Amino acid sequence: MPAKINFFTEETDFKLKNKKTLRTWIEQTLLAEKRILKEINFVFCNDAYLLKINQDFLQHDTYTDIITFDNSETAEEIVSDIFISVERVAENAKSFQTPFLQELHRVMIHGVLHLAGYKDKSAKDVKTMRSKENFYLSSLEPV
Repeated sequence: MPAKINFFTEETDFKLKNKKTLRTWIEQTLLAEKRILKEINFVFCNDAYLLKINQDFLQHDTYTDIITFDNSETAEEIVSDIFISVERVAENAKSFQTPFLQELHRVMIHGVLHLAGYKDKSAKDVKTMRSKENFYLSSLEPV
């Protein structure tokens, strides 16, 4: 099965641009992290949609920008569904005073890095995750 990165929307009219560039970037990131990409489905949605997923699957009653479901059968092979609230990303971009696309790309690569084995529960893990995010964001061609 050839590697696939798919982009979908649910309950939003968001349109992702430069899909080919983003696919290449994610593929290169996983290659650098020594992972085998099988399939990633990015689903861009609104806050209400992602809140419902958070409640139903994780028993969390909070808004979030991303939920990554790792459906992989081995640590090396990546199969995943990644849900991203574009409303939350826009709100975070405003709060962090950063451009929307930059924040969106950070959130996207954050989910991919979770699939590569990185965590963000401890202060040390967060520092490593941020460093990796920044490293891979710097390799993304301007889109």
